[in-house]
Amino acid sequence: MSLINTEIRPFKADAFKAGKFVTVTDDDIRGKWAVFFFYPADFTFVCPTELEDLADNYAEFQKMGVEIYSVSTDTHFSHKAWHDSSDAIGKIEYTMLGDPTGAISRNFQVMIEEAGLANRGTFLIDPDGIIQVVEITAEGIGRNAAELLRKTKAAQYVRAHPGEVCPAKWEEGEKTLAPSLELVGKI
Repeated sequence: MSLINTEIRPFKADAFKAGKFVTVTDDDIRGKWAVFFFYPADFTFVCPTELEDLADNYAEFQKMGVEIYSVSTDTHFSHKAWHDSSDAIGKIEYTMLGDPTGAISRNFQVMIEEAGLANRGTFLIDPDGIIQVVEITAEGIGRNAAELLRKTKAAQYVRAHPGEVCPAKWEEGEKTLAPSLELVGKI
């Protein structure tokens, strides 16, 4: 079953953010846009390149009112140690959720049970707690924060402009479509 257009499930997790340990719940993300960015493990290879890419684009997400939550089955303690020891991870200002029980990973259907790790899963959640974008990639395939920004802009545009949709490769400021009987077969 697809998670698109479903509401996120309740959760509570310890996290590392801005040099502190914090607790985050599903209630904390209500009323704003959020990205949940699952990755297999701290102290690995593709993961730090993705998380650094997000860190390099975090200010742009913030301007759009989007909070980033990276999630792995590591603890918040491991996230702090990685943050303190890696130049790439040291750039991170967004929240790093610990999911050592795998509960959040299971909620988002990205848990690899036999490994105890999460798949690379990206979820864009709207202010109502509804999942608007889902992307899952194999372990060796890194993601691109610029493409996530583009998808986020499209999702925000569609939410703000009911009756309009964003075509392939849509970029902010470009034409959208208004599905109608008159448009059928004209594209």
